[in-house]
Amino acid sequence: MRVIAWLVEGTWPACVDAVRRHAPDTAEVVLLHVSAPEVPGVAHGAYAGLLGRGHPERDPGGLLEALGGASAAELLDAAARRLGRPCAREERSGRVEREVVAAAEGADLLVLARDGDRSRLGPKSLGPAARFAVDHAPCPVLLVWPEPAPALGTIPPPPPHRR
Repeated sequence: MRVIAWLVEGTWPACVDAVRRHAPDTAEVVLLHVSAPEVPGVAHGAYAGLLGRGHPERDPGGLLEALGGASAAELLDAAARRLGRPCAREERSGRVEREVVAAAEGADLLVLARDGDRSRLGPKSLGPAARFAVDHAPCPVLLVWPEPAPALGTIPPPPPHRR
């Protein structure tokens, strides 16, 4: 069994805990983190457009990319420690939702956490990237709450009946 746990800052502990609870000890576990390239790209573009191209060593895009890589490595290390068993670590960069779906190809389970409005039950508890992954994953998906789920009373009311 191959299990992919998509780790995102702020919600990753719930995903790791779900793998510990639901994946057999013999499962191949892959801890996945995806970095979006937009932030370093925007910084590079702003620097090039506003300050010129004369000093590439001052370009903040490279620094932001390095910081993001270090942050991802720290997150993956912390997740591996929390998991407490052998696992692979995978860092990808690109359109987050598409990279997650691509990483899930050939997997037996994709574990991810809700990333939207977590104050109530309902479809808005999924952000756009998580919704895309749930809708397009080529394998079963285990969707977890990063904290205790809201009460049933938080379900939005049904739309008014139309005649």
